[in-house]
Parts: sequence; structure tokens; C-alpha cells
Amino acid sequence: MKRHGHFIKPLFGTMVMVGLIGCGQQEAPKTSTPSAPAASSKPSAESAGQAIVDSIKAPLDKSRAVEGTLGKAADKTADTIKDATP
Repeated sequence: MKRHGHFIKPLFGTMVMVGLIGCGQQEAPKTSTPSAPAASSKPSAESAGQAIVDSIKAPLDKSRAVEGTLGKAADKTADTIKDATP
């Protein structure tokens, strides 16, 4: 009599161990407490917020440009294929 699925238990055990080890290696997020009162740090918080927005916008703009370039290349390739087919 053949036993089917005899590899399932060791495979499942290995996956569980890898998952547990991987979860144990994650770092906890580092938080910092503000050293100055919130009222006096409002202008610096706004400038820091703007700096964060700018740091996010730059890569997004670059990715949009790349997306446009890839779209144009795909259209050109599609046109070339249409022209090549009889």
C-alpha cells in the first residue's frame, strides 16, 4: 500500500520554522520622543513634513516618467508587430 503525501509533514514543519525565525528577526520600529513642546516646534514640523512630501514626490515623478516611456515603447512594439503581420 502506497502512502501519499508523506512529505507534507516535514515540508509544513520546515515552513513553520522558517516563518518563526523570519518573524523573530524583524526589527521593532524606532520611535523618537519630541524634545521640545509641540507649540514651539510647529514651524519646524511643517518644514519637516514638506521635506517628507518632497522626498516622496521625486521618486513618484520619476516612476511616472518611466511608465510613460515604457508605454510609448509598448505602443511602438505593437505597431511594429501589426506592420509585420500580413
